[in-house]
Amino acid sequence: MNKNVWMITGSSTGLGKALVSYLLSQDCLVVATARQIQAIKAYIPNWQHLDNLLILEVDVTNQMQIHLAVQTVIEKWGTIDVLVNNAGYAYFSSIEFANTDEIKQLFDVNVWGVKNMLDEILPIMRQNKKGDIMNVSSLGGLRAFAGFGYYHATKFALEGLSESLALEVKPLGIHITLLEPGDFKTDFASRSAKENKSVHPAYTNTAGKNIQNLKALSGNQPGDPKKAAKLIYNLQQSSDNPLHFLMGSDAYLRATEKLNALKTAFEQNYQQIISTDYEQ
Repeated sequence: MNKNVWMITGSSTGLGKALVSYLLSQDCLVVATARQIQAIKAYIPNWQHLDNLLILEVDVTNQMQIHLAVQTVIEKWGTIDVLVNNAGYAYFSSIEFANTDEIKQLFDVNVWGVKNMLDEILPIMRQNKKGDIMNVSSLGGLRAFAGFGYYHATKFALEGLSESLALEVKPLGIHITLLEPGDFKTDFASRSAKENKSVHPAYTNTAGKNIQNLKALSGNQPGDPKKAAKLIYNLQQSSDNPLHFLMGSDAYLRATEKLNALKTAFEQNYQQIISTDYEQ
């Protein structure tokens, strides 16, 4: 049987759930992981009868749990071809009044969780001299908005890590993709997010307003997770998928706004920028 083995973190809801379902429809070998695996079993009622599905409990902050899960996959299918680092969540707060413990937990999952997965998966892919790692970033990894600063910080970190990793592992036959979705119809802005409920009056019209607007959008986001799942599968099948891949018309609009603003600022300040060089 010559099928790719996909391992997806954060498979209980949202994009992870949609991806697992689509991959199963394509008869891929699927490792669906989450902290609460009952949620996975709930949307795959015939899971016990599927020989191309492994459901494993994985908390990405628990290195031993990751190690045991990976060993289980290797014992059953011999390898892991595709890793989708999807586990993550958002924290809504102004920068000044954010809770330090919440920030640390956010980084533990969104950044260190990816590192923990890489520690287990990269040796396998290096040995095989091939593999695909797809890191679920965000439009929020490319530009920031008031009210979500620490979430942005985790995704900006993931972008930088992934760009460096791509350069390091390309000669080893391993390909990295940054998936950068805009607003998709998931639990991202509701059940899955954590929020600092206390908004200081100084930030009511910036952080507070943006947080409320995003929460109001929940359930009416323009992005379709099922279409995203199909796109991710097709990307992996392609031989020339790019490092950065925006997902959604809103992501394209907001990202290009940032790109154009940067280009304009760089060009307008070009003479000042180069004035710091030593004289030739």
